[in-house]
Amino acid sequence: MKPVKNLGRFILPPENWRLTVIILAGIFAGILLLIVHVSNAVSYLSDEPETCINCHVMYPFFASWDKSSHGREATCADCHVPQDNVFSRYYIKAADGLAHATYFTFRWEPQVIRIKERGTNVVQANCIRCHIDLVDMVQLVEVTGSAAKKGEGKVCWDCHRETPHGTLRSLASTPHSLVERLPSVLPSWLIKLSGGDPMHTPKAVEYPK
Repeated sequence: MKPVKNLGRFILPPENWRLTVIILAGIFAGILLLIVHVSNAVSYLSDEPETCINCHVMYPFFASWDKSSHGREATCADCHVPQDNVFSRYYIKAADGLAHATYFTFRWEPQVIRIKERGTNVVQANCIRCHIDLVDMVQLVEVTGSAAKKGEGKVCWDCHRETPHGTLRSLASTPHSLVERLPSVLPSWLIKLSGGDPMHTPKAVEYPK
């Protein structure tokens, strides 16, 4: 098989379009970088709990977890991300992250956020993983989120309903939650240009547990 000659002419746009294509590519690259910066996308690679409050609708969940016994022993990822292998771990992170970003960007999120079946399976598995010494002799170790939905057993929080997020979990239920407010993603010169005061932008503040 002969190598393809002049491969560049198949890849590069026509010469009279090249400047336009370069400008458009630069614009789209700039928009993409802005989205990555504004959404703090790099933070989602970590397991830091503060990542969850990139979206304001998660403040009540962060506040209730932070003041609970789990706040001293487990992070959000310890409960809500698979721990069995690295592939399922990052698959769930990517799938849930894209879904959440879509919902929050288009303001589709409900006032009361309820866990989906996939998340139920993950949390149930992690409950058993952490508390296996307490439940290894009972049938609970065989119960999955999907099985509980069909009436074949109960998930852990059917009994431990208030652990770790309490019974009230809507955005309106804790409007004055003392949680860390993330600093503004806008540069100070842009805040000043728009009439704001760069000295009074929200700062991340740690509250004692």
